[in-house]
Amino acid sequence: MMMSLSLPSTAKIPPPSLKTSTRPNQKLPPSIAINGPINFEPLRDRLIKHLDAGHLHKAIFTLDVMARQNTHPDLITYSLLLKACIRSRDFHLGKLVHTHLIDSQLQLDSVISNSLISLYSKSGDWAKAHEIFERMENKRDLVSWSAMISCFANNNMEVEAILTFLDMLENGFYPNEYCFTAVVRACSKAEFFTAGKTVLGFLVKSGYLESDTNVGCSLIDMFVKGNRDLESAFKVFDKMHERNVVVWTLMITRCTQLGHPRDAIDLFLDMVQGGYVPDRFTLSGVISACTELELESLSLGKQLHSWVIKSGLALDVCIGCSLVDMYAKCTADGSLDDSRRVFDRMEDHNVMSWTAIITGYMQIGYRDKEAVELFCKMIKGPVLPNHFTFASVLKACGNLSDSNIGEQIYSHAIKYGFASDDCVGNSLISMYTRCGRMDNAQKAFESLFEKNLVSYNTIVDAYAKNLDPQGAFELFNEITDIGIEVNAFTFASLLSGASSIGAIGKGEQIHAKLIKSGFQSNQIICNSLISMYARCGHIEAAFQVFSKMDDRNVISWTSMITGFAKHGNAMRALEMFHEMLKAGIRPNEITYIAVLSACSHAGLITEGLEIFKSMRKEHGIAPRMEHYACMVDLLGRSGSLREAIEFVNMMPCTPDALVWRTFLGACRVHHNKELGEHAAKMILQQDPYDTAAYILLSNLYASSGQWEDVAQIRKNMKEKNLIKEAGCSWIEVDNKMHRFHVADTSHPQAQEIYEKLDEMALKIKELGYVPDTDFVLHELEEEQKEQYVFQHSEKIAVAFGLISTSRSKPIRVFKNLRVCGDCHTAIKYISMVTGREIVLRDSNRFHHIKNGTCSCNDYW
Repeated sequence: MMMSLSLPSTAKIPPPSLKTSTRPNQKLPPSIAINGPINFEPLRDRLIKHLDAGHLHKAIFTLDVMARQNTHPDLITYSLLLKACIRSRDFHLGKLVHTHLIDSQLQLDSVISNSLISLYSKSGDWAKAHEIFERMENKRDLVSWSAMISCFANNNMEVEAILTFLDMLENGFYPNEYCFTAVVRACSKAEFFTAGKTVLGFLVKSGYLESDTNVGCSLIDMFVKGNRDLESAFKVFDKMHERNVVVWTLMITRCTQLGHPRDAIDLFLDMVQGGYVPDRFTLSGVISACTELELESLSLGKQLHSWVIKSGLALDVCIGCSLVDMYAKCTADGSLDDSRRVFDRMEDHNVMSWTAIITGYMQIGYRDKEAVELFCKMIKGPVLPNHFTFASVLKACGNLSDSNIGEQIYSHAIKYGFASDDCVGNSLISMYTRCGRMDNAQKAFESLFEKNLVSYNTIVDAYAKNLDPQGAFELFNEITDIGIEVNAFTFASLLSGASSIGAIGKGEQIHAKLIKSGFQSNQIICNSLISMYARCGHIEAAFQVFSKMDDRNVISWTSMITGFAKHGNAMRALEMFHEMLKAGIRPNEITYIAVLSACSHAGLITEGLEIFKSMRKEHGIAPRMEHYACMVDLLGRSGSLREAIEFVNMMPCTPDALVWRTFLGACRVHHNKELGEHAAKMILQQDPYDTAAYILLSNLYASSGQWEDVAQIRKNMKEKNLIKEAGCSWIEVDNKMHRFHVADTSHPQAQEIYEKLDEMALKIKELGYVPDTDFVLHELEEEQKEQYVFQHSEKIAVAFGLISTSRSKPIRVFKNLRVCGDCHTAIKYISMVTGREIVLRDSNRFHHIKNGTCSCNDYW
């Protein structure tokens, strides 16, 4: 993809000069030409007149003229000038007025000093504000103290604000609503919340809680920001006798921020019924609440959109951003059409609206290319991206596995000064990870200006996703060594790393650590534990974690359903699905993939068809390609290939490679060359470089003894530089992973392993085992085929498990590809001979083999 990512440099417009030019030939306007003594009163009157008209610059110019004549206005005029500068937030002019005030040598009163404190406070110069406050000494009044407390609170100097409040009390001043508002604002961080509760006791006695909306708002924020205590915030809200739109909007926003969107929507409805007219901030807040509820409140979101249009606020940028975000996240059919329409109709775009639509395309899962294209369009316009924009578009590049475009975009992040931003840096790490470039991801991590927990979590997750849990564990130890407190996401990433390779020993270690850290009841952690135990072959341990959960969400139920499906227990998966519906939990797209997969693995065609139909009918979920692929697998796996091809042909959308690949796999299992060739043709029309299509077709030909066709496919693959993924099996023993390939002799205990293999071969043949050489996909002599098939990686891993694990524990073997049919049969015989339980996970499912039988009932 070629992109032009350059921006023209912006022109700099010099600000108007505040000083008169010193060029000798320049003349002042006749009305203020300096030709003799100046009458003070006309100039002062002119200055006041300019202020009354809102012409601040002209007023300052008049002040300059007076100063050159060594005359100055009185304190009242200076006070008016300072207040005008503060109101207009022109702090530079305000400081110029202060300079003139100093030159005037007038004795400052408390009114002027208070205005100066406010001026420097709002400009961010707390030190100067404090200096003026200190010089006031006995001239300080309640306004002075209030201004100073507010100054410290606004400049993140909470301790100083609280101490100043206490000094004020010691000096005999009783706080007013402004003092209380300022000090409560200073207590709105967790570390100062205890002090805030003390202030609250004082405040309740004062009566300001019920009567002043500003005090009420600051208390609501203190409970929400300082303690995440929405219940107490509601108590404050309920005690307020006077509520305006600002108060309602604040409560609505805080409910959404604390993860209570339903409460936010209920408040909005109460507000409207109470006769209050929502403004753009209210509407933006309640639309955001709809976004958090996703599909459940899409209808309300659409009603709000209508209200926005009727209220004449359709062009408001703030509301537009919220609508773009809502439609992107709440889309019922997986499209972004409504979101894009809102975006395109906006007359003015800001960085938030651009970022919202780019993020929407990135998050939907398959429109990352459009996210990148939108970013390219954005940077050609007047709106500059921020760190969130760069973070989203880098993630889109990661989803596309295109690090070249990602690096181009990162070069622009450097250009705009975001190279040291953690948010951008973490997304760069994630992008390299998704592109399989772990070395670059590690370098990006090391180059971060300041590593925080999010940074560590990102790289830990990167190692986990790249099947390197050891690297993830080393980083985990580094985090704890430097004193950073890990969170739920850290443990979830480590559990994901353990589950990805079936390292149940590692997983159990993590489980023990998270119990010590107090995370055992965390919903995210429990969901990760369910997934880890299920993917590591210990489905009962997964169910035990699930059973102990007090708060289960759709992910909890889906993880358990997926676990039972993968472990061949279709009936328990279906029972769990129906229990979930009874519990009032709405299934999502992934839930349906899990339950349809369970039906497929058990051959439950009737049940699968009924569940597929219920998706749209009962829950309004439009089937995606994954759901169609599940149905093709359900029909194809059972041998109903004609019904499967009819289903594919009747699909309302064009079947993609996943659907055809699933069908081709079924053709290979049932040796249907004609339909298999058709499926392969359809796949290669969409993607001539689809390795899986070549492999599946080659295996189909090999199983039929068509070696010339096999050779031709291998030749085509070689010409296209396509490489077949090598079969690999692994087993965890004493927290160490042992990997094996076919006929592998590299292991230090190779001699013992092959001796055990020979021993097992003799014993199982005595029980009736006959090697199935049809699974040898190479043209060899029959004797060579027998030897070759008995050296498959999964058999070697099982043999190693027999010589190195306790008889009391199951042998857990994992394979990256589908388990070979002959290996499946041989391992069943081995379980009979040895009396051992053997759990084998392949790319599709688990096989629990014990006493010669398998949980899959030989249907996989």
